[in-house]
Amino acid sequence: MQTSAYASDALPGETVDAVVIGGGAAGLNGALMLARSRRSVVVIDSGTPRNAPAEAMHGFIVLDGTPPTEILKRGREQVRQYGGLVVFGKVASAEPAAPSADGDLRFTITLADGRTITARRVLVATGLRDVLPDVPGLAEHWGHSVVHCPYCHGWEVRDEPIGVLATGPASIHHALLFRQLTDDLVYFTRNTPLDENTRARFAARGIRIVDTLVEEVVKADDGGVAGVRLADGAFMARRVLAVATRMQARTEGMDGLKLPMEDLPDDMGRRFASGMAGTTEVPGVWVAGNATDLTAQVGASAAAGALAASHINALLATAETDAALAAAQSGTATA
Repeated sequence: MQTSAYASDALPGETVDAVVIGGGAAGLNGALMLARSRRSVVVIDSGTPRNAPAEAMHGFIVLDGTPPTEILKRGREQVRQYGGLVVFGKVASAEPAAPSADGDLRFTITLADGRTITARRVLVATGLRDVLPDVPGLAEHWGHSVVHCPYCHGWEVRDEPIGVLATGPASIHHALLFRQLTDDLVYFTRNTPLDENTRARFAARGIRIVDTLVEEVVKADDGGVAGVRLADGAFMARRVLAVATRMQARTEGMDGLKLPMEDLPDDMGRRFASGMAGTTEVPGVWVAGNATDLTAQVGASAAAGALAASHINALLATAETDAALAAAQSGTATA
C-alpha cells in the first residue's frame, strides 16, 4: 500500500503555469524553483528513475551516499511544501493546444489513463535509458556488479577485479578511468577496434586485453558476478563489469511536441537538442537533465532543472506584463 509520501496528487482542473514531465532530479528541482516563485506547477512522474537499481547516489556533496529513493521522496515533499503537485502516471501524449484569448501558449498533456492537463509551458525532464550490450546474464546485475560510471560507483568497486566490456571508442577512455580504481583490470574488446598505440598504452598501465568474444556473464553463489565465459570455453574471474552504455533519451509520449533530436559522436547515444537554459526550437518547451545532457550526474541535472525553471518563470513574467499592458492600453483607448 502506498504511503502518503508516494501518493499521487489529483490533477487540477484549471490551466497551470507549467507541467514538468519527469520526476527525477532535474524535474523536481525545476518544479521546486517554479513553486517557490508562486507558479502553479505539476510534475508528471512515471516512477521509473534511471538510478533505481543503485543502492546510493554518489558524487553530490551533502547528499553523497543517500539512496536514490530517499532523495526523490524528499524532493517530492519539498515541491509539495510550496504548493506544487506530483502526479504519478505515464504521459501518453504532449502537444500544443489552441492559444489563450490573449495569445499566450497552451499545451495539452494526456496521461495513459486518459486524464489531461493544460499548461502554459512545459519542461521535459524525462531522463534517459541505458542500452546494454546483448550479453547473456549481463542485465540482471545492472546497477550492482555491472556499472557504467566511475564517479558514481568507482569508490565502491575499488581494488576489485574489474572487466571492461567494450562497446565502442568511448570504452577506451572508460578503461583508463577504471584503471585508477584497481590494479586488476581486463579489457574485453568484443570485436571493437583497438589500434596498436592504444594496446601499447594499455600495456603500459597494466591493463590486460582479451580479444576472445564474451559469451555470457556467470553468476556467483552470492548473487553477484563471478566472471565471464569466453567463446573458447575459458572462464575469467571478475567481480565487477564496467560497460559504457548507449544512452537514449526517453521520448515516449513526446512526439507531439516535435522536439529536435541529435546523435552523439561514436554512437554514444541520442538526446533532445537544447540551447542555453534548456531552451528548444519549440516555443514554450524546455528540456533539462539527462534527456538532453546524457552524461550529467544528479547534481548537474538538478542544476539544469533549476536554470530552466528560472528561465520559464522569467518569460512567464514578461508575457504577463505584456498582456497587462495591452489590456490597460485597450481599456484606455476604449474609454
